[in-house]
Amino acid sequence: MKTVDCRGLSCPEPIVQTKRAIGKEKELTILVDNVAAKENVSRLGNALGFNVTVKEDGSDWSIIFKK
Repeated sequence: MKTVDCRGLSCPEPIVQTKRAIGKEKELTILVDNVAAKENVSRLGNALGFNVTVKEDGSDWSIIFKK
């Protein structure tokens, strides 16, 4: 599973980084540290047909995309 670390980035950069990383990946984890990025990246995953799971770890979130 590929991991994209977007912590410290503000939107739209987490979206851009996620789109670049997806390629033909069936599973992808995106790390973010702000609510706007969490919501926007989750929406992107759903729009692209992934099953999206969000896990909170303190002030960070792991957003897991699975096909």
